[in-house]
Amino acid sequence: MTKKVKDFMNEVIAKNPGEKEFHQAVLEVVESVMPYLEKNPKYLKAKILERIVEPERVIMFRVPWMDDAGEVQVNRGYRIEMNSAIGPYKGGLRLHPTVYLGILKFLAFEQVFKNSLTTLPMGGGKGGSNFDPKGKSDNEVMRFCQSFMTELSRHIGPDTDIPAGDIGVGGREIGYMFGQYKKLRNEFTGVLTGKGLNWGGSLIRSEATGYGCVYFVEEMLKTKGDSLKGKVCTVSGSGNVAQYTVEKVNQLGGKVVTLSDSGGYIYDSHGVDEKKLAFVMDLKNVKRGRIKEYAKKYNCKYFENKKPWEVECDVAFPSATQNEINESDAKKLVKGGCIAVGEGANMPTTPEGIEVFQKAKILYGPGKAANAGGVAVSGLEMSQNSERLSWTSEEVDSKLHNIMIAIHEICVKYGKEGKHVNYVKGANIGGFVKVADAMLDQGLV
Repeated sequence: MTKKVKDFMNEVIAKNPGEKEFHQAVLEVVESVMPYLEKNPKYLKAKILERIVEPERVIMFRVPWMDDAGEVQVNRGYRIEMNSAIGPYKGGLRLHPTVYLGILKFLAFEQVFKNSLTTLPMGGGKGGSNFDPKGKSDNEVMRFCQSFMTELSRHIGPDTDIPAGDIGVGGREIGYMFGQYKKLRNEFTGVLTGKGLNWGGSLIRSEATGYGCVYFVEEMLKTKGDSLKGKVCTVSGSGNVAQYTVEKVNQLGGKVVTLSDSGGYIYDSHGVDEKKLAFVMDLKNVKRGRIKEYAKKYNCKYFENKKPWEVECDVAFPSATQNEINESDAKKLVKGGCIAVGEGANMPTTPEGIEVFQKAKILYGPGKAANAGGVAVSGLEMSQNSERLSWTSEEVDSKLHNIMIAIHEICVKYGKEGKHVNYVKGANIGGFVKVADAMLDQGLV
């Protein structure tokens, strides 16, 4: 770490105490872009870095709601409107007990660069609550969502801030929130993305993050004259991103042998085929069950309280949550023959893990590039809403594929180091330059 980076980080940590995920996200970007800034001092003079790490607006509010027993419950709601230099704020809402200011600031900060990379006109934001939808009835979730949106509706709009789903926020939650927004504002607008197909949603939205991540990995492999065909893949998680990662890997001729949840992981040497994936989708999306039920159903191994990174593979897709691959996990993957990693989750690899991947010179696609497919299709949903049109699955998938190819090209442009591509550097600088230039154009805002 250079003195300039260290001094900058000391200031960030002092201003944002205890927000370790935010510190981690900022450090990764600053380490990549500082050498670029020194060659382009106009950004240093305008204090772009100092401005870009400071949210334009932080909204925090209480969310009172009543459970089925008639007891009043109180949660905390947030919306971080991070940067609007290139478009209205765009980013998901997360409902999970671990949600606090630091996690949402890290996610909003990442979102700024991710949205920039998509080539679409979207700023960055993130929000959510420490409410846990697990174990709650539909009516309890509805009452929470209505209370949450009653306050959030004051701060969002189709040309201001367009939230989407994230962990804990799927079609059910988006539906309840959209209904409350419509009632409060008396208008039907594209204020949320991830909507139902029959009321303004986009085809391929559910599939987008998983599909996009696989497309990105395929582009990385192409630089080595390779492809996913015949590759053994490990996937963590078993939610939306993991499910559609499996589907697209299967379509491209690869084989996924693991899935996981917070309880542990399954290892199926025969691969999670189309029929088995349908079981997982029903188990997780409808029954909201645990992945160990897959092991019982298909008579395969289940490893309790363990992560799938000890399994030998060609390609790894971390698709669960932040910091799920540490230094030890990364070493296991490299030792097990892994040649490529595509991050379906946000910041799933610790800095020490990233260092292992980069030292081994394997193809490593960081989340802000590899998992940008979800927000890209959210942007396409916004376009369809503005035009009052609905595109076909083929149209949306084709546009998604082209966006992921464009993101890969940006990463190569800014990340090429001899014959090797540093995708972390490429994604960070590529995402930064577009936002920074817009901020320079717009003056001190």
